[in-house]
Amino acid sequence: MTSPPKHDVKDLALAAEGKRRIEWADRQMPVLAAIRERFEAERPLDGHRIAACLHVTTET
Repeated sequence: MTSPPKHDVKDLALAAEGKRRIEWADRQMPVLAAIRERFEAERPLDGHRIAACLHVTTET
């Protein structure tokens, strides 16, 4: 069994605001929601290790 990834969280008090902003972005970006739903169903990346770094803000 693998251990969960370790995270260095600077301020847990910001979690609720972060969740609210993520939910807002999800509602305002239906294309991303559609892509997520499709990939959750099809699972085209099963068996592959993917690494990415993406800077997304509510302004983009």
